[in-house]
Amino acid sequence: MMYHVTYLSGGFRVKGYLCLPNGFSLPVSFLEQHLQRLYGVSLTVIPLTCPLPQATEDIRSLQLPAFLYCRGGINRVGRVKPDWVAQFANQGFVVFAPAYRGNEGGEGRDEFGGAENEDVREAYRFLSSLPFVDENQISIMGFSRGAVNAAQTAVQIPAIHKLVLWGGVSDLAQTYEERMDLRRMLKRVVGGTPAKVPEAYQARSPIHLAGQVTCPVLIMHGTEDVQVDFSHGLNMYRSLQELGADVIMHTYEGYGHHLPAPIHAEAIQRMMDWVR
Repeated sequence: MMYHVTYLSGGFRVKGYLCLPNGFSLPVSFLEQHLQRLYGVSLTVIPLTCPLPQATEDIRSLQLPAFLYCRGGINRVGRVKPDWVAQFANQGFVVFAPAYRGNEGGEGRDEFGGAENEDVREAYRFLSSLPFVDENQISIMGFSRGAVNAAQTAVQIPAIHKLVLWGGVSDLAQTYEERMDLRRMLKRVVGGTPAKVPEAYQARSPIHLAGQVTCPVLIMHGTEDVQVDFSHGLNMYRSLQELGADVIMHTYEGYGHHLPAPIHAEAIQRMMDWVR
């Protein structure tokens, strides 16, 4: 079962997706009451149509691993993919995917790895507060730009179990140079060019955070990725290796940013087998 959840982050009402593993259900009233206790205000929970089979079992007596999915893109580009959320949950995880502030009716403004990262930390807090989530088994994955938010969160919350960077940006200044189509947006949301505000780009670059990551890391990247060059993943992998980190890399030879459906399903299976 999947739900569209409103929660609080930095004083803003923001949106996210919560999905339970195949076969489990949870009353909307339970989630609304839980949010009321957590935040002290009334917040909405909307049940969504989910491609998983009809839920039959109450989840509240269990302790399950959880998975935070940080979406890519910005605004309407790269929105949370509900089918991905369901596929992750179908591996036996409680999944939460923040939409980031300013998206899907949420308040505030997405800063591409800036203040909106509080939305991810608050999503972790929400997940860890759920009685059916094992707070020692909460992992995080960032896809594309989401790698920035995922890496920041893994540094800020050392209790994160494992970190996955999938087709992820590792150096935002490099992205600025490579993606002429993104320069105007980056100057607007980051506050200038890499030459003008280098510290802002470094704060949004996982490769500059590598020395502070303490959990195991999986890097996944296609060698023909033209949206986030393969060198982002490879350089992040080598940096973590040099630092003595617990890191592995899944390379998808000949594939781009998005994998064909059968390869995508295999990639999810490999990823979740590693996360467990």
